[in-house]
Amino acid sequence: MPVKKFFHRKRPEPPKPIPPGQYVTRDFPVLSAGPTPDTALADWSFKVETEDEVIGSWNWEEFQALPRTKVTVDIHCVTKWSKLDTTWEGVSIDALFDQLFTADPPGDYVMAFCDGDYTTNLPVDDVVGGKAMVAFLYEGEPLEPEHGGPARLLVPHLYFWKSAKWVRGLRLMDTDEPGFWEAYGYH
Repeated sequence: MPVKKFFHRKRPEPPKPIPPGQYVTRDFPVLSAGPTPDTALADWSFKVETEDEVIGSWNWEEFQALPRTKVTVDIHCVTKWSKLDTTWEGVSIDALFDQLFTADPPGDYVMAFCDGDYTTNLPVDDVVGGKAMVAFLYEGEPLEPEHGGPARLLVPHLYFWKSAKWVRGLRLMDTDEPGFWEAYGYH
């Protein structure tokens, strides 16, 4: 009786470089640390604050009136998937900060806070200079709740867990504090 050999189907080579250990998917996997919030646009707001005060706040209509940015970027998740050439539209963090500050924003760190008590910490340098936005359109359509809608932070040069879903604001800080995953020992 002949011996059967089993072969694993090899994944095709990605059309461009991706981080080591990643695979390209056409899907948009859904991963969340808790239930998906369902926030009505009439109840949605976004604020920028320091450790002491709120320095800017917008409701959905006011936020939609801010200058918009559209980008096409690759996104990569720590669970090893990559999705190439995704198109997002929203308000860049630079545009938000331009509304509020005449010079550099106060603090060296920012904490994004979200519905569902999720937070993620970042150096300010990782969200300015065209590196991040609050996105509300994905592929030309409103961002679905399971993907972070009505709005999510988008920081495509970092793994996607830093692109916090259901974002509601940014807190500028002088010192780094752990976000949701860092509080559980991740770095």
